[in-house]
Amino acid sequence: MNGPIGIFDSGYGGLTVLSEIKSLLPQYDYIYLGDNARAPYGNRSFEIVYKFTKDAVNWFFKQNCHLVILACNTASAKALRSIQQIDLPRMNPTKRVLGVIRPTVESVAGFTKTGHIGLFGTSGTIKSQSYDMEIAKLYPHLTVSGEACPMWVPLVENNEFDKPGADYFIKQHIDNLLEKDDQIDTIILGCTHYPLLINKIKKFLPKNIQVISQGKYVAGSLKDYLLRHPEMENKCSKNGTVKYFTTDLPEKFTDMASLFLKENIEAQRINID
Repeated sequence: MNGPIGIFDSGYGGLTVLSEIKSLLPQYDYIYLGDNARAPYGNRSFEIVYKFTKDAVNWFFKQNCHLVILACNTASAKALRSIQQIDLPRMNPTKRVLGVIRPTVESVAGFTKTGHIGLFGTSGTIKSQSYDMEIAKLYPHLTVSGEACPMWVPLVENNEFDKPGADYFIKQHIDNLLEKDDQIDTIILGCTHYPLLINKIKKFLPKNIQVISQGKYVAGSLKDYLLRHPEMENKCSKNGTVKYFTTDLPEKFTDMASLFLKENIEAQRINID
């Protein structure tokens, strides 16, 4: 039986990825789940993020999703590999779970001229060194410097991202990153919340530095994946619908989603633990 494509995040940030995916691939059905009741994931241990992410994947599979995208850098960094290698063969070897790190990394080489890459992310993503390892695997000649930005997600989720008070926290981490490596010419936004900060980030960045926002690269990678895997593409239902679910208050999710999607949606509350 065909089913929707699942899009998962610990909170709201994955909506920036969903928006790009919907724009590129509007024909498919999607289910979005934000685990807002247990967010944020960024400072949690590997074990907890793995458990929470596996809970969500199980829920998606029960909704008849054959393909799930972890539109969350922390979940992709801390849980994806274990779920792919350990759990999927046991849970359902015909289903697939994909992340956002590899599609983002694959785009990097086309941007940098100096070979020096910067990365902004949550503490969990930076500590995991998932980007460093993936870049080393694909492009061993590139140098990566990361900067954890623990205040950036709260700025977005408290609707302070475009206000003057955000300037200090944006500039502080940009300065920290460029002090680590002044040859950086390309920066990855390694958190799906960060596109909402893009105008502030560009305000304090030197003009020669390019910024990679994940959404369109993840969307392009998904399109390519479905073309290369017709057996999976055929299992994805195509009615152009999107359903939104949260583990917290649906009213709050609906209000916040309008910031990320620029449209009104309705969310339903569910339990996954």
